[in-house]
Amino acid sequence: MTRRILSAIVLVAALVIVGFGVPLGAAVRDLYREEAIAQLVREAAHAGASVPSPIDLSDPIELPRSAHGIELGIYTPDGQRVTGAGPLHGGQEVALAATGRIAETEGDPFVVAAPLSSAERVFAVVRAELPAATVDSRVHRAWLLMTALAAGLLVLAAAVGRGLSGRIAKPVADLASASARLGHGDFTVRPGRSGIPELDEAAENLGVTAERLGRMLDRERAFSADASHQLRTPLTGLRLHLETALANPAVDPQATMNVALGEVDRLEATIDDLLTLAREAQTSRGPLDIHEVIDALEQTWHGPLAAHGRPLRIDIAAGPVTAHASRAAVSQILDVLLANASEHGSGVVQVHADHVGDGVVIDVSDDGPGPDGNPDAIFERRSGAGHGIGLSLARSLAHAEGGRLVLAHPGSPTTFRLALRDSDPAGPVP
Repeated sequence: MTRRILSAIVLVAALVIVGFGVPLGAAVRDLYREEAIAQLVREAAHAGASVPSPIDLSDPIELPRSAHGIELGIYTPDGQRVTGAGPLHGGQEVALAATGRIAETEGDPFVVAAPLSSAERVFAVVRAELPAATVDSRVHRAWLLMTALAAGLLVLAAAVGRGLSGRIAKPVADLASASARLGHGDFTVRPGRSGIPELDEAAENLGVTAERLGRMLDRERAFSADASHQLRTPLTGLRLHLETALANPAVDPQATMNVALGEVDRLEATIDDLLTLAREAQTSRGPLDIHEVIDALEQTWHGPLAAHGRPLRIDIAAGPVTAHASRAAVSQILDVLLANASEHGSGVVQVHADHVGDGVVIDVSDDGPGPDGNPDAIFERRSGAGHGIGLSLARSLAHAEGGRLVLAHPGSPTTFRLALRDSDPAGPVP
């Protein structure tokens, strides 16, 4: 890239130099030719001042010293040379000057013939000539100087182009390297600033993209781990019931099969919810009927809780209770809370839903003592036996829906509170 930028800058500079240099060289040539003619006119006029009128052939005429390379001659009106240098016969230039006009010829040599008049009569002609080689040498020296100047400008353009191409190419190479690292999974790339606004904007956008992709990948990994835990829980329950039935031949196989089918149904519902959450777009969410969600939840958990002598009580406010959230997400959150109450709590499990302000609040409580220590610690993912993974997933889903999940009351009764927006997505979370 550096070579291409450098070549482009030098090429543009060369085209500009040629575009201006060629006409300028032609203008310099014409200028030197015009200057040569003007010099011949001046020398002829100066020499004419020393010619007496009329010409006395018996008295030699002394011509003044002329400039380097200029030859002067005095001619009679009929073209015969009287004194000085030049052809014996003056030719057409002297003949034209004899009519009272100054004759000029650009050739080899350059010739000027000027008339000398007295009493309105031309009595002599001064002829001045300059070899074309003298004029051409002046032109060539000027062209050589212009060529040297053009070469210097090209060298300067190459130096400036090299510095500029390096300044541009380095941040572009850094961006390419950062993009390659990002493509290989390095989300810590943060390209530096180069001072070029366009490249700095691209670098900033790449850094923001890398940061967002990193956060997104972290969330996806956490979600995958949490989701695997949600799938593992019903599978573990199913295995436990089947192993218990196999270990005890006296157990009614029909009851065992019914329990197993219930666990299978729960597993299928969990899989469906997780697939829905993975595919669902934010724009597809709309008003969610909380009555329907809790009714389905009651059908799932009433039997397992009753089998352990623990009642499930549902209390929903009269009238419509709706939230702007995903059905799959809310179902998973409440399922995690009821599973937590079933495994770690005791006594009656209560689910209460009502409008609070401009939102909806759903409380899940039981008579258990609650967790020890910091209440927020139970929502943190902890490796090992899988404790806390379900609650971590539940809080993540709540945040994704624009809501909150907190431990509202850590002691007996232990109460988890899910706060969601109502059907208006702009409404505040209670």
